[in-house]
Amino acid sequence: MNDTSPEIARMVHERYARMEPVQRFMIGVNMFEAARAIAQASFPADLSPEQLRRTLCERFYPGLAAQAYGVD
Repeated sequence: MNDTSPEIARMVHERYARMEPVQRFMIGVNMFEAARAIAQASFPADLSPEQLRRTLCERFYPGLAAQAYGVD
């Protein structure tokens, strides 16, 4: 689904094209950090750091956690 008009999409594309690569990269980093914070807010508060990393991995990369952390 795309609810963005072609004119606005073109304007956004042109703006991103004018940015330095590091600016675009930092936007992606900030977006990921925001998504991580939102996901983490839904986790139980008493997770250990290892459990937190695994749960976050499971949320963002389903199926990868078992390969990375082993089967529980």
